[in-house]
Amino acid sequence: DLTTLVERFNHSNGKKNSSSEWKIETKKRKKEHPYLKNSYICKVKYEYFMVLANAVIDFLENLDISLFLSINEKHNGFFDQFMYAFSGKVVWVPMYISIVYMMVRNIVRPQLFYAILGVVLIVLFADQVCGGLIRPMVERWRPSNVNSPVYDVVHIVNGYRGGRYGFPSCHAANTLALATYIMLLFKNRWLTAFLMVWALITCYSRSYLGVHYPGDLLVGGLVGSIGSFLVYRLLVRYGRYTRPEEMKLSYLPVWVGLITI
Repeated sequence: DLTTLVERFNHSNGKKNSSSEWKIETKKRKKEHPYLKNSYICKVKYEYFMVLANAVIDFLENLDISLFLSINEKHNGFFDQFMYAFSGKVVWVPMYISIVYMMVRNIVRPQLFYAILGVVLIVLFADQVCGGLIRPMVERWRPSNVNSPVYDVVHIVNGYRGGRYGFPSCHAANTLALATYIMLLFKNRWLTAFLMVWALITCYSRSYLGVHYPGDLLVGGLVGSIGSFLVYRLLVRYGRYTRPEEMKLSYLPVWVGLITI
């Protein structure tokens, strides 16, 4: 009826008036206190940034999983055993020994101790930053772990699944740290090329075996390379290291590595 309509109109009009009064009061307060406006703008920018950051993270994670599956699904019996052996640590001990021997033959004694100490430092840096610092903070499951979203479709070789967390990869950090460090020490083209290919195949084998996403390997490699650059700069500054004018036995690690393969 007419009375009801008038009451509804007055009620809605009262709400509009109260809303208008609230807006006027808010504008008045912002004029009196400009920091309220600035804090509101900062809050909005932060919320937009978080939405954008989450979208980027989701995109990168999906891309990482897609790349991993494209690598892991391409396998056969021969490469299963080849990649499993290539990814091992003990099998490369002869090559590590040949690298140390090459260093002994090419670096003068006052600097040799610091150069070999540098190898120890880059390995410690890579392991501690990747395994001791980043992994416990990020806690990203390996793809082979039962808690992983792709656990059911991962191809596993010889029942090897690795540990719980895989970001970043210590294998990638250590191998690329060593390759980068030797590159900086000697600047030998063939030796550097061989060690870089060796490190990249090692990284590939980790995704092939189903224990690391490509993103794990990328970040691990960056950590190892950065550690090598830092240690090398310390070696030059405090160890007074200078590159040898002529390389001796630069082919030795290459041949030992090829024989191992």
